[in-house]
Amino acid sequence: MSGFATARQKMVDGQVRTNDVTDTRILDAMLALPRELFVPESRRALAYLDLDLDVSEDGAPKRYMIKPQVIAKLLQAAEIVTTDKVLIVGSATGYAAALVSRLAANVTATESEPALVAKGNLILGQLGFTNVSLRAAAAAEGDGAGAPYDVVVLNGATEVAPERLFEQLGEGGRLVGVFAARKPARATIVTKSHGDLGHRALFDAAAPVLPGMERVPGFVF
Repeated sequence: MSGFATARQKMVDGQVRTNDVTDTRILDAMLALPRELFVPESRRALAYLDLDLDVSEDGAPKRYMIKPQVIAKLLQAAEIVTTDKVLIVGSATGYAAALVSRLAANVTATESEPALVAKGNLILGQLGFTNVSLRAAAAAEGDGAGAPYDVVVLNGATEVAPERLFEQLGEGGRLVGVFAARKPARATIVTKSHGDLGHRALFDAAAPVLPGMERVPGFVF
């Protein structure tokens, strides 16, 4: 077994399974997907550590792949099925989108940094994925042209209510992400039923806030 393959197995066994991720489809996808390819070459040795990993190029705005256990638990909570149409928000280089593409029928992913969109599409093409595409768009805007979605996944945290993303959920749709409007930040699932939204906290979690989804500071006298 190669060094990266060994690290991948240790990540799944030591970080993901031990955090109550039992969906074998997610575990199998994480074992199969070479996470290191989504990371700049200078940081590939960090690809399987339990951290939010900066995947931006030197000098570019910081963008992250969130911790393996956090994205795995979010995907498990979303209960994605093979007929679902999924939107990934803040996809960075596309690792989360690639994971979801193994679970769902169709995946659209947005990323605010065009250079990362190009890099992500190149990686996904090299790996042979055909049911996922990355597009340049602000995180808070989502991708209304492709709505409605069965599932929306935030690849990061939000400090504000993502109203435009809620609007893009179909009936019975689920949005999962880390909500950080107050402390402690919590991974949360939002479900749409008969036009109404229900929120349920899943677990305490921390993740970098997605660009454009930061809280606007209030006026201070």
